[in-house]
Amino acid sequence: MNKIILTVFTVLCLGFMLNCSSVPAKNYRLQREWLMVSFKNYGKPNLIKNNAKIDLTSTIEHGIIKGTGFMGCNKIFFRSQFKASGKMKILEIRSTEKMCPDSKLENDFSGIFKNMTKYTIEGHFLTLTDNKGTSMKFIAADWD
Repeated sequence: MNKIILTVFTVLCLGFMLNCSSVPAKNYRLQREWLMVSFKNYGKPNLIKNNAKIDLTSTIEHGIIKGTGFMGCNKIFFRSQFKASGKMKILEIRSTEKMCPDSKLENDFSGIFKNMTKYTIEGHFLTLTDNKGTSMKFIAADWD
């Protein structure tokens, strides 16, 4: 009797374990909402006023993060790859097309963001850099 109960219990446990799907691990250092604090000649107060940010919190699927951004008016959508080596690639970028009173920050961001090739995370700061040395710096939104 004990052998039958043990066998049934073992089969049930194996069935549960084999049917569980694994969720990809989240990279908590990278997959956050990031507030822009430095970009070209835009002052920090201007970036804060425009709520300039990128959101990398979506799940990584096949090495790709579907991110969003906001620079004051339109919502920006992008697909990106971040490699452990510090290299990155923006695969696609698009946005909504609202009429905005001032879209200079958005246009500058979109034009440069698509060319970013490297990233570093130091403490609560994310810095993206292109091959020409142009950079944009962000701070984690959840940092106190």
